[in-house]
Amino acid sequence: MSDEKCCCGSGGVLLAFLAGGLVGAGLALLYTPVSGREARERIGGLAEDLKKKSEAWTGDVKQKVEKFIDEERSVIKSAYDAGREAMAKEKARFENPSPQ
Repeated sequence: MSDEKCCCGSGGVLLAFLAGGLVGAGLALLYTPVSGREARERIGGLAEDLKKKSEAWTGDVKQKVEKFIDEERSVIKSAYDAGREAMAKEKARFENPSPQ
């Protein structure tokens, strides 16, 4: 059996929560005593609201991911530059050994 668990990240939990909410809302609409036309209108309105919310959420997530990538890129670049500098110092030290 694999040690990995499905939906263990915060994104998976949020997705599971939203999916559960959708299923619950759909069942509530189906079991309410209203006409078919009214139920379809409610479902259409719910779907539109959900679409707007998901578009806003994905925009926020995209901005956060881009910010994270930019931050990590600068950290990696500074570590790379420090490594190159240390390598150059050591190389110079071995090429020009000082007498002891």
